[in-house]
Amino acid sequence: MRRRSPNFICDSVLAKSKSSPQPVPSDPAQLAFKRGNETTLTYKLKWAAWEWLFNTAGCRAIGYEVRLEGPFGRITDVVGIGPENRVYLFEVKVSRSDKSRDDKTAKDLERLEDREPIVEESVRLTAGILEAAAVFAKDSSVVSNDQNWRQDEGYRQALGDHGKRVRQRTRLRDRIATFSTKFHDPAYLRCAHHHYVMAPSGLIRTDEVPPMWGLLDEHLNTRVEAPYKQVRDATNHVLRAIARANTRDLMHAYGVKREKDGPLFPGWNEEG
Repeated sequence: MRRRSPNFICDSVLAKSKSSPQPVPSDPAQLAFKRGNETTLTYKLKWAAWEWLFNTAGCRAIGYEVRLEGPFGRITDVVGIGPENRVYLFEVKVSRSDKSRDDKTAKDLERLEDREPIVEESVRLTAGILEAAAVFAKDSSVVSNDQNWRQDEGYRQALGDHGKRVRQRTRLRDRIATFSTKFHDPAYLRCAHHHYVMAPSGLIRTDEVPPMWGLLDEHLNTRVEAPYKQVRDATNHVLRAIARANTRDLMHAYGVKREKDGPLFPGWNEEG
């Protein structure tokens, strides 16, 4: 029998997850803290991480979508504080592309940034060609002040080439601005004693787990145990971050609306 590669197996799992329906909770109340832009699978895996943190790691302070690096820092999917003030951090991944997005290194970013001057030069060159093409088209126009010169084939070609390079520059800048080295960033690795990826079973091979990270699946099986890292004690900071996140989530679940002048709390119907 022909053996299938691990990559084939992972791709098959991904294809199945795309075609399979999203998990359905047994009680609608389970969705009280679900964010509108996240899938039910992501939400379920976050709760799986919460369950592991509470039952296995012994955490009694846990939060969703926590910013451990300040109010404008990166968001951690789930974080908890366990015995001896150990901090556990979880990133939830529901697809291989989702995992790949954070699995970049500083060298990957450097290579991407090295492309910026080349792309910028191509924008400058095509801008010069476009300007020259416009002058030629205007000079070739029979009628003065006639806008038909814009239909000149050479000008339209130059305009298309320049637009293509400008869009390429925009995409590159967007990629650099949103480039994530979360799995390998020393600053992010200093945020917790243990870092885990929570993913559907079979989605990520054990040899694909980033260094210093562990891997759990939705059945709470530890595929790779996260090593303990000696980091500076930040218990108070993490507790404050969890408290802020939980306050936000409770207010959202209660129906508090964010308004320009501040939060708007829902009213109550007076009993007659």
